[in-house]
Amino acid sequence: MSTEYRNFLALSYEELEELNLKSKDQRRKRVSLDKLQEERLKYLTDQKGIKAVTVLFSDLEGRLHMLDYDKKFLIKSYDNLTFDGSSIRGFTAQRESDLRLGIDWSSFYFAPADIFGPGKVLVFGDVIDKGGTPYTGDTRGVLKTFAHEMHQKHGYTLNAANEIEGFLFAGVDAERRFPETGKFDYVNTGGYYHSLPGDPLRGFIDTVAEVQRAMGFENEKDHPEVAPSQFEINYSYGEVVAAADQIQIYKLVCRQVATRLGMTASFLPKPVVGVNGSGMHTNVSISKDGKNLFWDPKGEEKLSKAGWEFVDRILTHGNDICLLLNSSVNAYRRLDPHFEAPNQIKASAVDRGSMIRIPIGNERSMRVEVRSVAPDSNPYLVMLSVFRSGIEGDTSKIENLRQAERYLPDNIYTALQNFRNSEWTSKLLGEDVKSRYADLKQASADRCPRLLGTYVKPAEVQFHHEVYNQFLWNQF
Repeated sequence: MSTEYRNFLALSYEELEELNLKSKDQRRKRVSLDKLQEERLKYLTDQKGIKAVTVLFSDLEGRLHMLDYDKKFLIKSYDNLTFDGSSIRGFTAQRESDLRLGIDWSSFYFAPADIFGPGKVLVFGDVIDKGGTPYTGDTRGVLKTFAHEMHQKHGYTLNAANEIEGFLFAGVDAERRFPETGKFDYVNTGGYYHSLPGDPLRGFIDTVAEVQRAMGFENEKDHPEVAPSQFEINYSYGEVVAAADQIQIYKLVCRQVATRLGMTASFLPKPVVGVNGSGMHTNVSISKDGKNLFWDPKGEEKLSKAGWEFVDRILTHGNDICLLLNSSVNAYRRLDPHFEAPNQIKASAVDRGSMIRIPIGNERSMRVEVRSVAPDSNPYLVMLSVFRSGIEGDTSKIENLRQAERYLPDNIYTALQNFRNSEWTSKLLGEDVKSRYADLKQASADRCPRLLGTYVKPAEVQFHHEVYNQFLWNQF
């Protein structure tokens, strides 16, 4: 169908980067939501080339959902947007299905037309229940509330940066076709840091990096990873909710770019046995009045006393929160010590098999790296469990806690049992949300062989929360 007579907005990447960096700076400076709402509504009204606003939200498992609202409708009805929550896995029951979407005007992204379509902008939504209060199953809203409370009570700004690894496979919809094909085909076998300019993996990485730059990610470095056809594209840290949002956008952009190139971007933690899996190393710090509270030039490994106490609390709750950091059957293939996998509940500056690593840092960059996070986990639950455990969790009386011989589960059933039996996860999520999340994980696990074995089974891909659809789910 010809688009010759359409006149929808398609900004250059340079213009997009300028707009997105401005939006990011407003968020960093905590510009009032009333002011941001007024500014965004004026932009939408004045900019005739905008046709639709894409509102994003995530379900309980972390799967991203998107609704396009006609711009003119949204301008008139932004405070009365409803959707059917019973159609979202883990959300409301059918008898109480109506939910609302509030617009988080601080999370505005100006989108590249060649990736998202011309005339569109993106914004994250707050899920609101019938009574007008934040919906308890909206994990983004729960994280947002916690981060706000920490700033109000203590002056804390929670910072995070994520190193998200993935695989690029040949063919479109390689994951959904896996039950038929039984394999994933590499597009590159060069390995760590090695790919030729112009090869499929390098072309994919370059394109994603350009889109991220345009969307204000402030890129740092990108490269092929250790395993064949594996990639990592790094960008700068951000305030915790924005950082979690960027994980969702990063994965969305990777999938979209790969599809346009006739390939598949996969964030399964271990789609191929015999090679390194994919992780999402989560670097976190806390600042107050512009000062990094984790930095102490005289501290052990330059980490402050407060930083080590933060680490100790996470180690204490390592098994409690493992299901939140490793939320799929496939994730437990990755926790294999033969492939630099972080399966030991330890903290170390050098041992990459430890759950927590203390990287080399300075006054600005000192941080704690939680390595036992899979890239398919719900980023909002990851951030909530890491920060709330580190700030408000218990400290175990285990002797030599930081180096004690303790291990994370090697299968999802043990992780589920730990999660269900934990008092801490009840405090973290509340009994209702905790139960719903565990039931979702149990339903997927029960569709897969209990023993992982030595090769990836079709069911652990087919019923994966980022892969399944209604058609695939019903094939059981």
